Amino acid sequence: MKIGVDFDNTIVSYDKVFHKVALEQSLIKSNLNISKIAVRDYLRKQGQNNIWTELQGYVYGERMLDADIFSGFINFLTFARKNSIEVSIISHKTIYPYLGNKYNLHDSAREFISKFLTDQNRNLVNNKNIFFELTQESKALRINQELCDFFIDDLPEIFALHNFPKKTKKILFDPDKNHNNFDNGQICSSWGNIQEVISNDFFRE
Repeated sequence: MKIGVDFDNTIVSYDKVFHKVALEQSLIKSNLNISKIAVRDYLRKQGQNNIWTELQGYVYGERMLDADIFSGFINFLTFARKNSIEVSIISHKTIYPYLGNKYNLHDSAREFISKFLTDQNRNLVNNKNIFFELTQESKALRINQELCDFFIDDLPEIFALHNFPKKTKKILFDPDKNHNNFDNGQICSSWGNIQEVISNDFFRE
């Protein structure tokens, strides 16, 4: 079995780091919800779209190591390794931010993976299975090339792409339960839930 997983907002949670950095830069009030979406919506309401775009580049580049891993993901990788299930990270990510300093976002993400997606100093995801694609279409193509049995993403629009492989089963990661009307696959709100779905499928074979 081969599993493909998105990176941003699927493996990595940015809620705390976006709130922290926005406070450091005096962009928000301290009583704003600790949520990436709350920071985004607040700045957009203030007409600060460019500030939001620059903030993303700064967090994904300079402050990437301050981000968190979603609870349960390391357990999922350990489960996959134990059962010889191959896991690939397939993400749509530009090399540099759209605005602001030219941080190499691919390098920052790989540093995060090598530092945190480990178990007793062993990498839980093989370097050859890490892909950062420059467009959503090339991401879907990579999912097809890697012959993923499942793909897990937080964005419903990825599953709706014209070239998303029809044979790949879709799991929408929706920890905040924002997509109750999603009908193009299965919805899971936690990595424990995802592990249960994949385990049931794996052992049924």
